[in-house]
Amino acid sequence: MDSGVRKSVTVLTSSTIAFVTCFMIWMVFAVLGLPIKQQLHLNETEFGLLTAMPVLSGSLIRVPLGIWADRFGSRIVFFLVMLVCVPAVWLLEYAHTYSQFLWIALWLGLVGGSFSVGTPYVAKWFRKERQGLAMGIFGAGNAGAALNKFLAPALIAAYGWQAVPRVYAVILLVITVLFWFFSYPEPKAVNAKQPSLKAQLLLMKNPQVLKYSQLYSVVFGGYVGISLWMVSYYVNEYQFALTQAALLAACFSLPGGVLRAFGGWLSDKYGAYKVTWAVMWVCWVAFFLLSYPQTQMSIRTVSGHLDMHIGLSATVFTVLLFVVGVALAIGKASVFKFISDEFPEDMGTVSGVVGLAGGLGGFLLPIMFGVLVDWTGIRSSSFMLMFGTVCISLIWMHFSLKKQKHQ
Repeated sequence: MDSGVRKSVTVLTSSTIAFVTCFMIWMVFAVLGLPIKQQLHLNETEFGLLTAMPVLSGSLIRVPLGIWADRFGSRIVFFLVMLVCVPAVWLLEYAHTYSQFLWIALWLGLVGGSFSVGTPYVAKWFRKERQGLAMGIFGAGNAGAALNKFLAPALIAAYGWQAVPRVYAVILLVITVLFWFFSYPEPKAVNAKQPSLKAQLLLMKNPQVLKYSQLYSVVFGGYVGISLWMVSYYVNEYQFALTQAALLAACFSLPGGVLRAFGGWLSDKYGAYKVTWAVMWVCWVAFFLLSYPQTQMSIRTVSGHLDMHIGLSATVFTVLLFVVGVALAIGKASVFKFISDEFPEDMGTVSGVVGLAGGLGGFLLPIMFGVLVDWTGIRSSSFMLMFGTVCISLIWMHFSLKKQKHQ
């Protein structure tokens, strides 16, 4: 195998494994939050805030990390981010109050910023026509959310929730060391000029960057928000045990992660606009169906009252959720194909800005889900909210991306 090809494959493999681990830890409260909720007697809004705190810090750090990656190198920034978060994961075991959990969650959430570093790092090792696939494979690290749903419930059932931080901290430390030894400094572009900090910051005001930020806030923010909320949803809506609920929730998280590579391939082949447009329509239909609440009706007929129940069974719900997971996986890759096509020299910065928007969506959604449930008492109101966001995205795409529509 050619040395350059070997290095590219090694970098992609080590980076993807590192990102799987980072995402697993970033989503830890999707499962770990439930025993903590019971221990601290939290309501739905407080639970939503706890699950969302890592997403907040991981999102806010993405822009500075993207800028630092462009200026100092993605590899060293990726390594340091993971290393800094190891103590936070370990300390989670020793938290006792709600405020302590929130502060530690903010700290360990920094690991979520690794995406805006790893994406440009991986892309630089591949030709432009292969970058969509490469970024898609790296982005498949989102499957760490599903890995968390398999591993955390087993640890909680066997040893209690305190075992999760201990095991996760050791895993993160080991993967951090392995990443350093199985990665290489990224290749420098020929005649590339170091971008000024002012030029990097001005990209945040670029209209195209803002458009892609809105789209990513739906496809990635929706994926994160739903991933964090679904275990609790299954437990409360369908009365499943924690282990079973986590397994069913993984039917969304797993395809939502691993199929991102397929989304990258589709975007390379058919273009980012066509793929993203199709994704939004699939989500629009699925979220409409998922929004319908469990309804008990009594209809007066000529022969008396007819009682009817209308609602999604756990099986139908899971199938629809799987479809949404597939669609969002493809959409996450197609949005980043826009970025690699239009901002090849500033991918770190633009990835950070767009990733920030997606992460903030993932931060706000669990909180808004909790508020809606506390306010309306209707658990499917979370999908009503998602349906509304997709409607906005379809309108936005129709009027702002007309040129790409015909490419």
